[in-house]
Amino acid sequence: MWPAPVTLTGEHVILAPLSQDHAAALRTACADGDLYRLWYTAIPSPNGMKDEIDRRLGLQKAGSMLPFCVMTPDGTPVGMTTYMNIDAGNRRVEIGSTWYRTSVQRGPLNTEAKQLLLSHAFDTLDCIAVEFRTHFMNQQSRSAIERLGAKLDGILRSHQIGPGDAIRDTAVYSIIASEWPAVRANLTWKLERPRR
Repeated sequence: MWPAPVTLTGEHVILAPLSQDHAAALRTACADGDLYRLWYTAIPSPNGMKDEIDRRLGLQKAGSMLPFCVMTPDGTPVGMTTYMNIDAGNRRVEIGSTWYRTSVQRGPLNTEAKQLLLSHAFDTLDCIAVEFRTHFMNQQSRSAIERLGAKLDGILRSHQIGPGDAIRDTAVYSIIASEWPAVRANLTWKLERPRR
């Protein structure tokens, strides 16, 4: 299996292989800020958490996703992220299906989680590119992706049908291997600079 399940550990976050053992804490996490009510993203509801974990684990078994539980350093689950749309033959992955409880957003947790995932993708898996996709209207997500140093590849117009039959335009971003050293330096600087 490429990529194989792995635990990635930093100072502010732990990314562990997702399992049903995380379901109860993730139900609490998605209720923080009623994230599942956002119309432009697909975050599981507390009642849908078990099914969402099963869905992600099914995609892992099929070889198209590697799901992680995002945890604080003390081991408390606060969200999910994945490598998805895995293309082993072309050494490409997408980092996506990511969400965090409201109380940990806008801090170092997301920056370090992306640094760990990108480092593993480029330095261990030898990826040639890592992709990010988000709803065109999800400005918070688009801004976060751009702050990482990813470049906009384009907009897939009328790309997907979402909740309530809303048509989704998808913004596609990527970081390629030659850009990784500069992106890594920027993420390291962001994590090391004093916070105000």
